[in-house]
Amino acid sequence: MVSQKVIIKNPSGLHARPASILVQEAGKCKSNIILVYGEKRVPAKSILNLMAAAIKSGSEVVVECSGETEEEDLKKIVALIESGLGE
Repeated sequence: MVSQKVIIKNPSGLHARPASILVQEAGKCKSNIILVYGEKRVPAKSILNLMAAAIKSGSEVVVECSGETEEEDLKKIVALIESGLGE
């Protein structure tokens, strides 16, 4: 397993549109991807769980990837979050 901290930059946090972009990209990855937000461990491939986590702008999350392509998947997801998820 590999992990990295990242800050959510979206002004409205992970609301529907950026969450759906994250879920789409995570779904293309072979690794299991978890976002750790406080005490919550949120599967990045589940739109319902991401929305329920209510991750706000400026929040620090840890992206954890485990699986056969964990290194490249971690880089891809972190870069996507840092880019603002299309916003």
